[in-house]
Amino acid sequence: MQLLGDDVVLEVNRDVTERKQIEAKLRESEQRLRWLASIVESSDDAVVSKNLDGIITSWNRGAERVFGFTAEEAIGQPITIVIPVDRQSEEREILTRIRRGERVDHFQAVRQRKDGGLIVVSLTVSPVKNAEGQIVGASKIARDITEQKRSQEQIATLAREAEHRSKNLLATVQATVRLSQSETPDGLKRAIEGRIQSLANVHSLFVQTRWVGADLSTIATQELAPYSEKDRRHVRIDGPPVLLEPDVAQTVAITLHELATNAAKYGALAVPDGEVELKWHDADGRLNLRWTESNGPKVREPAHKGFGGRVIEQMIAQRSGTIHFDWRADGLICEIILKV
Repeated sequence: MQLLGDDVVLEVNRDVTERKQIEAKLRESEQRLRWLASIVESSDDAVVSKNLDGIITSWNRGAERVFGFTAEEAIGQPITIVIPVDRQSEEREILTRIRRGERVDHFQAVRQRKDGGLIVVSLTVSPVKNAEGQIVGASKIARDITEQKRSQEQIATLAREAEHRSKNLLATVQATVRLSQSETPDGLKRAIEGRIQSLANVHSLFVQTRWVGADLSTIATQELAPYSEKDRRHVRIDGPPVLLEPDVAQTVAITLHELATNAAKYGALAVPDGEVELKWHDADGRLNLRWTESNGPKVREPAHKGFGGRVIEQMIAQRSGTIHFDWRADGLICEIILKV
């Protein structure tokens, strides 16, 4: 407003509505950019941008944690600083796709940290365009899935091993049922139940060690426990600690079960004063087991080999082992050598 003369005033009005609207939009845009920048900076994932030559132009804190390089160390360097030498071609393929305007979704790749360690990442790479709509670079989000992949591999390995163990166990059970013999149905039932229970017992030991194996002393104590509960003098177990892998442990468990069952029916464990001694030692990768019965009834070598004897010989032979039965008058001596 301006006074020009007597009773004359000039008033000029300027419409600033548009400018105010533009300023408000600019402030809103700046706020949105700061908000997005804050999200990117605080992300646990590595968020990186690069130009079409593969030179790093931004590097968030997530990238520092994932790859080990600080932003100062990474920006201005080629993205290949985090790509193993034998995988450099992957970057060329990714840049080729970006130049065509393509997006790379959830691409799993092996990348290298500053300390040289290798990690598995899930990559998502998108083209970056300028104001004119031209592709000038790429943004990359990398998520470290190393532990996830390791867990998946462990689960797959355990599943394969469980399948293998289950098939072996079922094959043994089938053989037990097929070859078991008895004079009566009840006797046959008890024989099958005892042998399957022996397998179940040793498999419980495997679970405790996550299928690493089972301790020989624990197997022996478990199998002979029914005969030493009332009087420990009946059974003596002596040997150093030996951890047997599952296949060997299963063989030893069945062998001891058959020897103990036979001794309880016809040998030293069938009479009050009978004694059984189990001793072993481990030398040069071979396990030497010696089962000795004494103070029992007079025994003689059976005319026909029973199921127990056949199973023992078959299982020992499958492990490239040897077994020898010495049917002495005062008690059986069984010597077994197994490769462990």
